[in-house]
Amino acid sequence: MLGAAASVGLALAGTAAPASAQIHIATVGPLTGEYATFGQQMKEGAEQAVADINKAGGVLGQQLVLDVGDDACDPKQAVSVANQMASKGVKLVAGHFCSGSSIPASKVYAEEGVLQISPASTNPDYTDKGTWNTFRTCGRDDQQGKVAGDYLAQHYKGQKIAILNDNSAYGKGLAEETKKALNAHGVKEAVNFAYTPGEHDYSAVVSRLKEAGVAVVYVGGYHTEAGLIVRQAREQGLKATLVGGDALVTNEFWSIAGDAGNGTLMTFAADPRLNPAAADVVKEFKDKSIDPEGYVLYTYGAVQAWADAAKKAGTTDPKKVAEALKTKGPWPTVIGPISFDKKGDPTTSGYVFYVWKDGKYAQM
Repeated sequence: MLGAAASVGLALAGTAAPASAQIHIATVGPLTGEYATFGQQMKEGAEQAVADINKAGGVLGQQLVLDVGDDACDPKQAVSVANQMASKGVKLVAGHFCSGSSIPASKVYAEEGVLQISPASTNPDYTDKGTWNTFRTCGRDDQQGKVAGDYLAQHYKGQKIAILNDNSAYGKGLAEETKKALNAHGVKEAVNFAYTPGEHDYSAVVSRLKEAGVAVVYVGGYHTEAGLIVRQAREQGLKATLVGGDALVTNEFWSIAGDAGNGTLMTFAADPRLNPAAADVVKEFKDKSIDPEGYVLYTYGAVQAWADAAKKAGTTDPKKVAEALKTKGPWPTVIGPISFDKKGDPTTSGYVFYVWKDGKYAQM
């Protein structure tokens, strides 16, 4: 199954081989709260990766055991969970999801000798701090924001553009990078402000956008609020196009926005489900009635790259595996071959645009 991509597998705690022949790894993300859909994606990806690795013989003759942690995308809870995972002696954390959780957690992992590969945290600060242990299988906000800003400048020049953010590390950072790219083209946004996440009534936000007469609204934030904003905008007669980032790549966005989500644009990497190298793994998920959307395969790939690097390094020592990840790639994964630079960022991470239509999203 999948050749090099088959070097990934799973066993939930207490279900693998004897304790003397186990390697503990973990995934941590928001399993509760409004972003729980992404934590579930990460859990599904890590579980299948560990299952496949164990089926193929494990790592260095040992079986993997997966520990799962819930940070609810809360920075304080993320630090607490990071300490728990470090105390368990995990060799890898495939996580966290929110940049606001990954950044503080990474400091704990660095001090405690744990390697961290986030499948989803896009804020540049996560890897720019220069710690030895931080990696990601996704791109960065300065890459994603440039694609979005360039698109807005090209397609909406002469029209009024709004840039919103939710004040999170992810949302604010992405909005700032998009604004920077937009302004570099000599295009100035009409309005630029933050909204409060977690609310249910965004009529005041919509009224402000209507008053400004905007044609397009860029939202740096998550699908929950973006879905409400576009739905309430349509209810108030505002037909502006909604544009967002990778956090809108979940079917839950449509369940919130409904038909108001038609025409919504978002940036994300090329769909890994269409990668021929992922075909066998995608089938495994679909046989379980799981759609490996969003960050499922990015989490699978994080575990996969770590496992192959540990094999090549001949050890699960996190610092030696980290060095191998940076110097001995590229690593064949379900999301394509990955090489990491000295910061731990993938050396290639092309963003493209997707559009929502009738409950489904597709690459433009």
